Amino acid sequence: MLTGIQLRAGRAIAGLSIEELAAATGLSAAAITEAETAAAVDPAAAERLRLSLEAKGVVFLAAGEDNPGAGPGVRLRQRNPDEGIRPQNLSSANDG
Repeated sequence: MLTGIQLRAGRAIAGLSIEELAAATGLSAAAITEAETAAAVDPAAAERLRLSLEAKGVVFLAAGEDNPGAGPGVRLRQRNPDEGIRPQNLSSANDG
């Protein structure tokens, strides 16, 4: 179960404002603020927020998942650098 702190941290590391996340999820800014500050997050809102933030590279960690004794957390998925078109795939069709 996601916590409000995880949702707020996830939005922060994704670099999204409340308004941007509201537009992406279809939730109101007030609903997002409530989810980020509530002791118990509405499961339907949490699911919409989770899906949207995970699409931006956020990984939610359960308590003790990567470090015994650690609480729940968030991490940003490592992005692979764009390597362009590999030499063996070059052709006149993709010559820019």
